[in-house]
Amino acid sequence: MKIVNRIALALTFGLLAGAVHAQELTGTLKKIKDTGMITLGARESTAPFSYNLEGTQFVGYSVDIMMKVVEQLKTDLKIPNLQYRILPFTAQNRIALMQNGTLDLECSTTTNTEDRQKQVAFSNSIFIIGTRLLTAKDSGIKDFADLKGKNVSTTAGTTSERLLNKVNEDKKLGMNIIAAKENGQAFLSVDSGRAVAFMMDDAILYGERAKSKNAEKWHVVGTPQSREVYGCMMRKDDPAFKKTVDGVVADLMKSGKIMPIYKKWFEAPIPPRQLMLDFPMSEDLKQLYAKPNDIAIQ
Repeated sequence: MKIVNRIALALTFGLLAGAVHAQELTGTLKKIKDTGMITLGARESTAPFSYNLEGTQFVGYSVDIMMKVVEQLKTDLKIPNLQYRILPFTAQNRIALMQNGTLDLECSTTTNTEDRQKQVAFSNSIFIIGTRLLTAKDSGIKDFADLKGKNVSTTAGTTSERLLNKVNEDKKLGMNIIAAKENGQAFLSVDSGRAVAFMMDDAILYGERAKSKNAEKWHVVGTPQSREVYGCMMRKDDPAFKKTVDGVVADLMKSGKIMPIYKKWFEAPIPPRQLMLDFPMSEDLKQLYAKPNDIAIQ
């Protein structure tokens, strides 16, 4: 009888624990469990991190990381057929779409800043960049001082736009800043001759150069105006969901599983034209991979 009672008691506690666990789901995890769906966000023109491949699918370094989170959720929530949809967003509307519940998660090129942390949450960082300039090799532009009185493009709603305006004001350069909706449009301003340089995160600049019709025409120059970290963005005050995303990112880095993803997008030809970025891994990124964290460093 005692053995039977112990088994019954164990089963009872097991069922109760399962029920409590199910009841404990809150926020985004509960939303995903209840609907069997997660809504992801992606940028359409931030190669090699997140971009629309000829209108067929979103691909990139950040997208691959985001899909690892989806795979983990399938296991954690016991939803092997978890569905997902990917919605495009812009630098201008990404925070609003996260706050109003349209997006559940986005891993693209969103910089983790202390100001943004007041509005949204960020995962362990997924990349570290510096902000520089993409310009034609024969433009005569070597650094930011050479931009005096010239047209310069950037992407609206980004930290690069804020930094470029600050440089313009502090250095009294008299630049005319063209703020485009997307990175591809900002680069087009340079390619078409409307601007002499495009300021943005260095890895994105390498991506735009690789996508261009004549990659050899362009180079990335200038003293970095900041060091910034990208993180996956989520809604604030949802610690359980953040813990899941943080765990996926940390495991990728500590286990070394991130390396094939890095090599795929930064050291091998990328679609659609199979061009090389030739973007070497920085010491900053090596240190991040060794010690994952969610600290804003810019």
